[in-house]
Amino acid sequence: MDKKELVLQAVKRKETNLVPYNITLTAAELERFCGYAGIDAKDFDDWSGNYIDKIDCVIGGGYIKPDYFSDPFGVVWNRTEDKDIGVIDSPPLISPEDRSYVFPKPDAEKIKAKLESKLNDGRDTFKFAKAGFTLFERAWSLVGLENLYMNFILEPEFVEYVLDEIVNYNLAILDVALQYDVGGVYFGDDYGQQTGLLFSPETWRQFIKPQLAKLFDRVRSSGKVVAMHSCGNISAVLGDLIDIGLEVYQTVQPEVYDLQKLKNEFGADLAFWGGISTQELLPRATPEEVKKVTAETIKIMSKNGGYIASPAHAVPCDTPPENIMALIEAFKNQ
Repeated sequence: MDKKELVLQAVKRKETNLVPYNITLTAAELERFCGYAGIDAKDFDDWSGNYIDKIDCVIGGGYIKPDYFSDPFGVVWNRTEDKDIGVIDSPPLISPEDRSYVFPKPDAEKIKAKLESKLNDGRDTFKFAKAGFTLFERAWSLVGLENLYMNFILEPEFVEYVLDEIVNYNLAILDVALQYDVGGVYFGDDYGQQTGLLFSPETWRQFIKPQLAKLFDRVRSSGKVVAMHSCGNISAVLGDLIDIGLEVYQTVQPEVYDLQKLKNEFGADLAFWGGISTQELLPRATPEEVKKVTAETIKIMSKNGGYIASPAHAVPCDTPPENIMALIEAFKNQ
């Protein structure tokens, strides 16, 4: 059974002899680890044995000056400290009265070229088309987080307008990506923090759920897998996400979930991807502790299938390379 099929079996919640796994590193940590391991960064995925490739279909933008990146929506990100994402320099759509902002359209030809390149790379990995900053994150990056929170109450029609335009952008991406032999679509939208949602479940259900349902339905109707990343504790809406078609939940931070309880409550309907702590275990433990906890996590989460072993997030640069090596060894030596 090749990697693609093993991931598909995990998604279908079927037990297999090997549990598929995936590990990604932040840019700084990738450079550091590859220097330690004596490998080229471009070879990391093959060297580590990763089972999954994510093909980013949100294409466009560029650096307007050193360390300042303008994304396809015209949001400028200051990357002087955080080289992977950065912090917003200034949101372009603050006022509900200002309708001069023009929402972008995806570049279909560039998306096609990227998909064709990755799908024909000869690797037997499971390929997800990726649409990050799917909805809430895109809205607050455009409007400003505090402004968006106020507008949920004061200007709901404006919020609906912004979300409609964002969904139209993502639907246009899906119209291209779903023509290809991708295994599924990976959405990314952070709704949680350590103790719960970033806003009320009622607000999420009013504004976010119906819009996500449009995207999930487009993917499911094509026979593809729906996966979604969200940081934090989103247990209050996991049932809602299942209702609208989520099949794979990615992040699964062990600091905020009891993994056994999560598996018991939602494992019949969801596959889980993550579960290895990037907050406590990987940066702070010994290599032997990393191996021990990784094995325990795989045992809990892979019972009856439904698990892709992985760190909860891209591994940050406070993690000793010895611990990354230990994690990869634990994955490989199941």
